[in-house]
Amino acid sequence: MSKILIDITRLLYRRLKGKFPTGIDRVSLEYISHYAPQARAVLSLGPFSARLSKHDSAKLFAALVDRTLPFTKIGLCAIAKAFLWRWIMLAADVRGSYFFNTGHMGLEDKDYAWSLRRLGARPIVVIHDLIPVTHPEYCRPGERERHVTRMKCAIVISAGIIANSQQTLNVLEDFGRRHRMPLPPCLVALLAGGIAEHALDARPITAPYFVILGTIEPRKNHWMLLQIWRRLVETMGKSAPKLVVIGQRGWECENVVDLLERTTQLKQSVIELPSCSDQQLATYLHHAQALLFPSFAEGYGMPVTEALSIGVPVIASDLAVFREIAGEVPDYIEPLDGKRWQDVIADYTSPQSTARAAQLQRINTFKPSTWEQHFQAVDQFLLRLEQGSR
Repeated sequence: MSKILIDITRLLYRRLKGKFPTGIDRVSLEYISHYAPQARAVLSLGPFSARLSKHDSAKLFAALVDRTLPFTKIGLCAIAKAFLWRWIMLAADVRGSYFFNTGHMGLEDKDYAWSLRRLGARPIVVIHDLIPVTHPEYCRPGERERHVTRMKCAIVISAGIIANSQQTLNVLEDFGRRHRMPLPPCLVALLAGGIAEHALDARPITAPYFVILGTIEPRKNHWMLLQIWRRLVETMGKSAPKLVVIGQRGWECENVVDLLERTTQLKQSVIELPSCSDQQLATYLHHAQALLFPSFAEGYGMPVTEALSIGVPVIASDLAVFREIAGEVPDYIEPLDGKRWQDVIADYTSPQSTARAAQLQRINTFKPSTWEQHFQAVDQFLLRLEQGSR
């Protein structure tokens, strides 16, 4: 197989800013873990790119994957080298290399990685979602226009595109048709998780509790869930379940923050965990009555498969991508049906819940995708592209 280059610009930036990995970041880290022995790290800024040495790449890859390692010095050193060498740390053997962009970052510049492409590198772009295009109301102002540019750039420059689900590819194909842009060769490769790999600690909360996992942002629907929790406290009193909110505060979430910080009924019933290690996450999830996922839109929904893979029930919005990756195992509810959400959560709280018991039976039939399967598909895809280019 050809040499591998991996754009680590997004991971480097977020790590230096002290941010915890998002779902996209976790996918990017899996690509590093899989390809690190044969790959080189690349930093990109607009059309310019810098390929790091094998030694510097190995150090940077290791520090990105292992959060216990000191990172700031390694990261800043990599940036300094790229800057001092004026973003030309490339070599003739770049030609034919596969150049992975696994985090969308940089694609908002239509000349993204021009210097690498000029030397013959072949971009492979992983597409996670088109939510800013299809649901701009849940995103930052201006994000729709930026994401349109990203998707157009990906279609134009890519030797191949990897979609995280058939649903994502369907939306991308529709985007291509509307913009009269034929897509390059594409692959659907479902994602996996890493929760099952972690040891579990003792139950963190004595009372029954539920978990919602993800950045606090409008499309995740935290606001509705917190309103439901206020009603549960009012109707059930001390027997009301707890809610564990795991995730960093994002953008345009002031109404959710107000509920978290000011609502008296929620003070003793809602626990906010903006930072959480993978082991803590695994423990909180394992002992929960269920994972709650009331999102309005998702590109994949990795927590859904992670919860099911360790035997934890899921109550989720009725989205096509969830049915693709989890089948009929979860209990699905329309994201705006607050009454139904409240009734199901109250039912799942009880040790005698027949609905929860039924899902626990269905979970036995769930077969999660694995990273081994994902990268087998990706490696075969690269081989097909290799053979097609000869």
